[in-house]
Amino acid sequence: MAYIPIEQLLDKADNSMYKLVMLAAKRTLEIAEGQPKLVSANSSLKPSGVALEEIAEGKVKLKKK
Repeated sequence: MAYIPIEQLLDKADNSMYKLVMLAAKRTLEIAEGQPKLVSANSSLKPSGVALEEIAEGKVKLKKK
């Protein structure tokens, strides 16, 4: 997994560490349960790493209420 700066990830989660963790955890569970990956990632990469890459690339976003 390439290094993803935390600032880049926080920008995608309204600058909230809590929201980032919740978004990453939810997407990690979806990937672990068999949902397709939204980015091309190495097969040895863990679901949590894939989830963070998806968030960094803007493929997974927070729902606005």
